Amino acid sequence: MEAMIERSAGLDVHQETVVACALVGSLDKKPTKSIEFFSTNTEGLLKFKR
Repeated sequence: MEAMIERSAGLDVHQETVVACALVGSLDKKPTKSIEFFSTNTEGLLKFKR
Protein backbone atom coordinates (compact mmCIF):
# COMPACT_ATOMS: atom_id res chain seq x y z
CA MET A 1 0.00 0.00 0.00
CA GLU A 2 1.32 3.44 -0.88
CA ALA A 3 1.52 6.14 1.82
CA MET A 4 -0.40 9.33 1.00
CA ILE A 5 -0.29 11.42 4.19
CA GLU A 6 2.82 12.90 5.84
CA ARG A 7 1.19 13.83 9.17
CA SER A 8 -1.47 12.17 11.28
CA ALA A 9 -2.65 12.67 14.87
CA GLY A 10 -5.14 11.22 17.30
CA LEU A 11 -6.52 11.82 20.78
CA ASP A 12 -7.72 9.32 23.36
CA VAL A 13 -9.84 11.18 25.91
CA HIS A 14 -10.62 9.68 29.31
CA GLN A 15 -12.07 11.06 32.52
CA GLU A 16 -8.66 11.74 34.11
CA THR A 17 -6.24 11.81 31.15
CA VAL A 18 -5.89 12.81 27.50
CA VAL A 19 -3.37 10.91 25.36
CA ALA A 20 -2.13 12.64 22.20
CA CYS A 21 -0.29 10.71 19.48
CA ALA A 22 1.26 12.15 16.32
CA LEU A 23 3.00 10.45 13.39
CA VAL A 24 5.20 12.70 11.24
CA GLY A 25 7.53 11.81 8.41
CA SER A 26 8.19 11.94 4.72
CA LEU A 27 6.36 9.48 2.49
CA ASP A 28 9.48 7.44 1.70
CA LYS A 29 10.56 6.81 5.31
CA LYS A 30 9.09 5.37 8.50
CA PRO A 31 7.30 8.14 10.47
CA THR A 32 8.42 9.45 13.85
CA LYS A 33 5.92 8.70 16.62
CA SER A 34 5.27 11.11 19.49
CA ILE A 35 2.98 10.23 22.41
CA GLU A 36 2.17 12.61 25.27
CA PHE A 37 -0.10 12.26 28.30
CA PHE A 38 -2.01 15.15 29.86
CA SER A 39 -4.17 15.46 32.94
CA THR A 40 -7.74 16.70 32.53
CA ASN A 41 -7.38 19.24 35.33
CA THR A 42 -6.93 22.91 34.38
CA GLU A 43 -3.14 22.80 34.55
CA GLY A 44 -2.93 19.69 32.37
CA LEU A 45 -5.32 21.06 29.73
CA LEU A 46 -3.36 24.32 29.54
CA LYS A 47 -0.19 22.27 28.84
CA PHE A 48 -2.09 20.33 26.17
CA LYS A 49 -3.17 23.59 24.55
CA ARG A 50 0.45 24.61 23.83
